[in-house]
Amino acid sequence: MVFTRLIPILAPLAILLALSSCATPTANVPSEPPATTPAESETEPEVSAAKPAAVVDRVEPVTVVDGLEHPWGMTWLPNGDVLVTERPGRLRRVSNGELDPTPIAGIPNLFAANQGGLLDLALHPDFEANRLVYFAYSDGTSQANRTQVARARLEGDSLSNWEVVFAVNQDKSGGQHFGSRLLWLPDGTLLVAIGDGGNPPLQIAGDLARNQAQNRQNHLGAVVRINADGSAPADNPFINSSAADPLIWSYGHRNIQGLALDPETGDIWSTEHGARGGDELNRLEPSQNYGWPIVTFSEEYSGGPITAETSRPDMVDPVTYWTPAIAPSGLAIYRGEVYPQWQGQIFAGGLVSQDVRRIEIDANGTVIAEVPIAIGQRVRDVRQGPDGFLYVLTDAANGRLVRLEPAS
Repeated sequence: MVFTRLIPILAPLAILLALSSCATPTANVPSEPPATTPAESETEPEVSAAKPAAVVDRVEPVTVVDGLEHPWGMTWLPNGDVLVTERPGRLRRVSNGELDPTPIAGIPNLFAANQGGLLDLALHPDFEANRLVYFAYSDGTSQANRTQVARARLEGDSLSNWEVVFAVNQDKSGGQHFGSRLLWLPDGTLLVAIGDGGNPPLQIAGDLARNQAQNRQNHLGAVVRINADGSAPADNPFINSSAADPLIWSYGHRNIQGLALDPETGDIWSTEHGARGGDELNRLEPSQNYGWPIVTFSEEYSGGPITAETSRPDMVDPVTYWTPAIAPSGLAIYRGEVYPQWQGQIFAGGLVSQDVRRIEIDANGTVIAEVPIAIGQRVRDVRQGPDGFLYVLTDAANGRLVRLEPAS
């Protein structure tokens, strides 16, 4: 496969300053901290009456609400309210531009430490009939934890009937790499992105945890595909293989935190964290191996390459990669009317870069343009709302829900 190397476009001075303030003394900015560092680095204006514009040359971020503690994921209810997860373990509601001061009740105790906690959420495709909300979160202890998916009924301001439908089949230690993006497919199955288990020196069964991304017997470093009840779809790629778990859909991933479907083309896109550099944008296909950690442009946090190989014919090359790292989290494929000239373009959030990257891809799958949109805080999630606007969550103790409005 021909590899596309992104040629960055000069960003505004504010973006350069934001990037440089997060950079390490080495050439490649790390997407995440070493395992011995407790802090998460990947991880981790007034509202105006905006109107759709016929042509949008640029946008400006407008804060809808603040006061969110490390928000992680968002989704819209049929009445227009926004549900937002907070990583410490709370579910919040934004209604008519106001943050309800009382969290929605019914979230159980979670393993909320470092990168773990209450992470992504997604409404069941038939939510209006069954009121089911799905949550990805970390469960367990510092010595034995895992990513899980549960569903619960939302009635008013409380959840009931909390039911775990999926749990990663290999425990790990530490507080890194839970992945946790959720994506419903048109056939009613659910994709769940799972991290690889963590950075060296973390080990599983006497081997570096990250090597589990090549082990198809467990879910670490994989995207799994499940039915709504957690069972394996009959057409999963490894359903009849004794060498792989039947839930695995793709593998060889480090830590996906951006996952999006293009509703027009059906393409599934992801962004995943590298270590020191080597963050990736990928087009995902079932059964495929995306290489981590056998092929990568990442370097060790301690310095030097993780591997001498950056490509193999039996592994999928990324569409593009970022070195220095942007620490990608949150992803949207735009299909709306507010920014008509951006149809089909990709919007990828960046934690370290504190921006949203607008990425244009040509018919051959080649990146032909990338433009940063400055946000000024770590970007955790990017979504297109039902009103056609793009929305952003910022990862901070006083995190924000931001709307990208056409600039006059």
